[in-house]
Amino acid sequence: MKVTFLGTGTSQGVPVIACNCEVCTSIDKRNNRLRTSILIDTGDKTIVVDSGPDFRYQLLREKVKDLDAVLFTHEHKDHIAGLDDIRPFNYLLHKIIDVYATARVQTALKREFYYIFAETKYHGLPQINLHKVNNGETFQIGKNTIIPFEVMHHLLPITGYRIGDFTYITDAKTISAESFEKIVGTKVLVLNALQKEPHISHFTLNEAIAFAQKVGAETTYLTHISHNLGLHDVVEKDLPSNIKLAYDGLTIEL
Repeated sequence: MKVTFLGTGTSQGVPVIACNCEVCTSIDKRNNRLRTSILIDTGDKTIVVDSGPDFRYQLLREKVKDLDAVLFTHEHKDHIAGLDDIRPFNYLLHKIIDVYATARVQTALKREFYYIFAETKYHGLPQINLHKVNNGETFQIGKNTIIPFEVMHHLLPITGYRIGDFTYITDAKTISAESFEKIVGTKVLVLNALQKEPHISHFTLNEAIAFAQKVGAETTYLTHISHNLGLHDVVEKDLPSNIKLAYDGLTIEL
């Protein structure tokens, strides 16, 4: 399995519009963060988790030539806004893209992208097969068993995903014991770490480190990072050896 970080930033991205802080003005490319998304190549399938506002550019940057499925974690704009950009895969590859989301997220997709689901179709619409995700119920994409589980983004349920030895969590603030049981034993964990200061709906850096150590994965990568966290190289040098900051374009292999 190969995982590519398409984006590792929070909802505003980094740099933030009109901000002149040291992170937003840094010349280190690792401090430039598009909205959070990952690309997973399992060998037989190509899967994306979330398609935010930067989705088109992310796919072009990584020269993505195929796509089989999009998994959604939740319905916030920084995670769904780019869904329309699946259309080239429809046209060029003559593929209908499988989209997986909980019932609540499906409702949001039907509201935000109403034209995809309208009874009267017009030429050029995105073509998708919509599949319902029930947290705790596994499903298959090709040869791959997907385990969805619930984490909480303050009061909003978010879906995390485990595929084999890889687990992906974004926008989490609290994680139940039941969900923890689905995560434990994973070898590579991706986890959100917004900033150092307390936040109502996201793990802070210290909270993410504590949860990662509780899981005990061989390697944890932190994502969904804001400019408030600090400079990439400064933050990373103080992390435990098995915890790293992800950055846009980083590719890891399992």
